Amino acid sequence: MSMRALAAILVVFVKECRESLRDRRVLINSLLLGPLLGPALFVILLRLTISRELTQAERPLPVAVIGAASAPNLIAALEQGGVRVLPAVPDAAAAIRSQRLDLALRIPDSFARDFSAGRPAQVEVIYDSSRRDVIGSVQRLQALLEGYSRRTAAMRLTVRGLAPTLTTPVIVAERDQSTPAGRGALLFAMLPYFLILSALIGGMWLAIDSTAGERERASLEPLLINPVPREHILLGKVLATSAFSLASLSLGLVAFMVAGRLLPTDQLGMSFNLGARAAATILPLMAPLVLLIVTTEILVTAFSRSVREAQTYLGLLQLVPVIPSVVLSVLPLKPRLWMYAVPLLGQQLSVMQLLRGEAVPLAAALLCVAATLLLAQVAFSAARRSYRSERLAIAPLV
Repeated sequence: MSMRALAAILVVFVKECRESLRDRRVLINSLLLGPLLGPALFVILLRLTISRELTQAERPLPVAVIGAASAPNLIAALEQGGVRVLPAVPDAAAAIRSQRLDLALRIPDSFARDFSAGRPAQVEVIYDSSRRDVIGSVQRLQALLEGYSRRTAAMRLTVRGLAPTLTTPVIVAERDQSTPAGRGALLFAMLPYFLILSALIGGMWLAIDSTAGERERASLEPLLINPVPREHILLGKVLATSAFSLASLSLGLVAFMVAGRLLPTDQLGMSFNLGARAAATILPLMAPLVLLIVTTEILVTAFSRSVREAQTYLGLLQLVPVIPSVVLSVLPLKPRLWMYAVPLLGQQLSVMQLLRGEAVPLAAALLCVAATLLLAQVAFSAARRSYRSERLAIAPLV
């Protein structure tokens, strides 16, 4: 490429950057909302969830008990385990369905007779499984009941001169090989999506303004009639939009690095493995995706007849990055080499590996970068054809 071509590209690049820096809307969306909204929501939601779970685990567990007089020893054991026994209600099932009550325990009148005779004594745990806020309480109550059952069985065997181990011929020892970083990666599974979204939002408004916006303002046609190849004009716009998109992505990474330190992950036995080293690996892997996103945005805005239409199309485009996240959450896949050749999916797998404290294989990283660059080249070729069309500047707005 000649110096004249480079000079033309640089002029367009500087022009687009200067105009965007003067536009408050572009600055707010590209450098504020894009990189900071995701981390802010992430921290707020996770802090609320973690604080709520920790609070529920520490505070007394309120349980409405029906028939408590039939099992005084069981009630005493539950109270020692942190259960706060509430008075019985006339219709526990109706109270739980109406959410006036979270949890109830029904002890039938036959409990004492069956328990004394050595027969299985049944109790009923009444709850609504569709309410996610009570699942932890249900599991906590069930664990207390199972513990009381095991202790009672062991005492009965001991009284009869039998070893309690007779009832457990097989002992299963669990050896969890997960690391704190690996467990933390499950908690931050949506982080790759937020990073991709920040890159998409970071360049969206500049892409809209540099094509559909200039066409509405009738400033695109004077730019295109200059004695400069249109692909050089397009390249200058792509580089300017990429600069804003990459800046948004970098700010998003920094914001997530700070946000991760604000979460009480150590209380959950987890760690947040997003530091400077991981960020230095994520940026080169995401840079080709930034080019793909930017060229796709400019291609979409080139076919849009107005700014509003371009906003609609690019708003729908924001849904595309969520597809790999949904696939990985619904169908957990073991990473294969070919998966890194799929843009978006390859970047998400790479980021998740880094969060788990694992190194991304060199072959996988190269394949991810090469495949994304190839698709970005295809999108650039399509955008170049649209810029060569005279309809780009003179198409009527409807």
